[in-house]
Amino acid sequence: MCRLFGFRSVLSSRVHASLVSADNALVSQSKRHPDGWGVAYYRAGAPHLVKSPRSALACSLFRRVSGVVTSETVVAHLRKATQGELSVINTHPFQYGPWVFAHNGNLKGFASVRPRLVAAIDPELRPFILGETDSEVIFYLLLSELGRRGDLRARDYPVAEVCAAMAATRSRLVASVGDFHPDDDGDPEETYLTFLLTNGGVMAAHQGGKALYYSTYKRCCPERDTCPKFAPQCERASAGPVNHLIFSSEPLQGENVWSPMAAGEMVCVDAGMTLHRVR
Repeated sequence: MCRLFGFRSVLSSRVHASLVSADNALVSQSKRHPDGWGVAYYRAGAPHLVKSPRSALACSLFRRVSGVVTSETVVAHLRKATQGELSVINTHPFQYGPWVFAHNGNLKGFASVRPRLVAAIDPELRPFILGETDSEVIFYLLLSELGRRGDLRARDYPVAEVCAAMAATRSRLVASVGDFHPDDDGDPEETYLTFLLTNGGVMAAHQGGKALYYSTYKRCCPERDTCPKFAPQCERASAGPVNHLIFSSEPLQGENVWSPMAAGEMVCVDAGMTLHRVR
């Protein structure tokens, strides 16, 4: 299926190596995930999206964008289509206001349950569903839950409410299509609910059957002597504040130490970069 990448940091950084130059960077994975790509990054608190239905490996724009992106918050996605034609409007990430969402998965029998799921979306949000994918419907279901719990415009949206909205959305989807499949290598027609969500401040992920890894520290930071934000948590696990959080569908080569997320687990940071894990 698809590939996800998410980056949240206390300082603005380049993500070129993760997207392009590492041996197993995101672009190299597009050989197996050729149905489009998208990169979202934040500047002055606002998300900027660049997307294409072409393979990232064959698209010079992907390399150009990856070379200039410097941000505290980045989400990237490679698509292997399960629902919807190859087009820009069906390409991830999806965006509404400050919120950006990318999904690696599928809803089993989506065509039959789509009307029921759309009916559960806030009526003010429904007109913004432009594509054909199950992923976009999941995003707007999640936005509806977030809107019931807080101000969608708030950069410091409470992380506990983000997790509650994610759990409520998961429960609604499971009630409609059945539980997500626990095997990453299972039938692609089954339900998988692995996704990333951010508003530029909060960043959260849910492991819903498709593998997802996260990293909050490096074995040895190559910038430890020059970085103004270097701290002990940069080179060891921390149960509290972290300086960066990275998500990836597979561990990327380099100094980052990767941990696999368990099925059903949520990992996130709040706007102050405090790490939260919810099972």
